[in-house]
Amino acid sequence: MKQTNNPLLTWLLTIGFVAVAIVALFPLWNLILASFRPSTDLMRNGISLIFDPNTLTLDNFIYIFTEAGIYWRWFGNSVWISMIIVVLSLLFSSMVGYALAVYDFKGKNFFFLLVLIILMIPFEILMLPLFQLMIDLRLVNTYTAVIIPAIVAPIAVFFFRQYALGLPRELMDAARVDGSTEYGIFFKIMLPLMGPSLAAMAILQGLNSWNNFLWPLVVLRSNDMFTLPIGLATLLTPYGNNYDILLAGSVMTIVPIVILFILFQRYFVAGLTVGGVKG
Repeated sequence: MKQTNNPLLTWLLTIGFVAVAIVALFPLWNLILASFRPSTDLMRNGISLIFDPNTLTLDNFIYIFTEAGIYWRWFGNSVWISMIIVVLSLLFSSMVGYALAVYDFKGKNFFFLLVLIILMIPFEILMLPLFQLMIDLRLVNTYTAVIIPAIVAPIAVFFFRQYALGLPRELMDAARVDGSTEYGIFFKIMLPLMGPSLAAMAILQGLNSWNNFLWPLVVLRSNDMFTLPIGLATLLTPYGNNYDILLAGSVMTIVPIVILFILFQRYFVAGLTVGGVKG
């Protein structure tokens, strides 16, 4: 993007971006404030910025950290499921994308077309045959059923292919001359070069897995196996609505994603920028 030397335009752009940021962060700020309010105040006044500051309390968070043991079970389930999905998705999706980018084989364009078609199909359409497959494999109410459909993500395959199109082929030829295998070339040479794309996809895949509600809801049955989105949804029942605990728990769910983005934000921006112009 070409920089401008017009001070007025610079100020207008800055004010505009600040305004957009405020609008985007307003719901989050409202959520954080509401998480410190008691349930009676929330039921009486709703989630709004108009409230009595004297009613703010830490009781909701104290309850989560001391008494809501099942909440941390849900939290742990989401953490390790997301970690496994991110690791496996990055591994297999990068291998598929890399193969579609650098190798010439029969049916290559057909397989890439399949990736694009699956990418355009909403998951809700695929959910029923996937669920039937889980029934046939007897994986319903297991963590494996949650993980398997996310191992190879079409969006990640497409992204890695676009990124791998810009990798230097000369390094591959040099490695072959030195006697390296194709797996050695990928893991020792090409995969490190794909670091920015891996970081970008780690954030996106981690975010999708962490917030995934529909598929775990379909395949999981036991309360102690629920992930955070499902577990928090169970706090709202016809017999009682624990909005105070729900809001405090929702705030806690944001923390891992914020930490993940802070750690990889530099690589995230670089990966999206470079991967978006390849091919």
